[in-house]
Amino acid sequence: MAQLSLEGKTALVTGGSRGIGKAIALTLAEFGADVVVTYARSSEAAEAVKAEIEAKGRKAKAVQADAVNFDQATELINEIVADWGKLDILVNNAGITKDNLILRMSEDQWDDVITTNLKSIFNYSKAAARPMMKNRGGSIINISSVVGLTGNAGQSNYSASKAGIVGFTKSYAKELASRGIRANVVAPGYILTDMTEVLDEKVLDGIKQVTPLGRAGEAQEIADAVVFLASDMSSYITGEVIRVDGGMAM
Repeated sequence: MAQLSLEGKTALVTGGSRGIGKAIALTLAEFGADVVVTYARSSEAAEAVKAEIEAKGRKAKAVQADAVNFDQATELINEIVADWGKLDILVNNAGITKDNLILRMSEDQWDDVITTNLKSIFNYSKAAARPMMKNRGGSIINISSVVGLTGNAGQSNYSASKAGIVGFTKSYAKELASRGIRANVVAPGYILTDMTEVLDEKVLDGIKQVTPLGRAGEAQEIADAVVFLASDMSSYITGEVIRVDGGMAM
């Protein structure tokens, strides 16, 4: 019987210095994985996550990387394999928002979100393919969003990027399933993070009203779903989209 354990596994979490990415990195470590986290700007926050992982008795590394840079993605994954022997788990979490109504959205706002959120998935997933194939296995978890399934006014760029992640993941899963590599999507609903603390109370109330469970989610609840998909407990699941949204998109 499979167990919810990641002992002996090596993981990479992009955008792992705060919010959902931080919760994912710490939870992977809690269940036994050694974890590398990437960050864009805040080295202090990333080093704090690294220290927390090490305090759990796991190996850890924090690396500054531009998620859009293909060469950096390839170099990092090659470095992980060289130093730690393999890469078992890849969590593509890095992403940005630049919301605006379509009539006001600039070309730069569109391009920045599409490039960051979608090309980063390609970069790291492609770079991970060969070492995972050599290892005859691996689990890739891509973080999308419920708005990639439902759309959302003022987020056409973000919704398009997150919908693209779903299509990419299903294609990737079909291509690499025969090599023992699984690829799945976690689609969060409204999750409480430092980025969402600035929202008006009326906005929060509106979100709660359209969520059957009647509340916002916690970053830990996303991390729990990721750990399940990273572990052998989900060994017969690939190409799937798991919504963690309190029923919002139901």
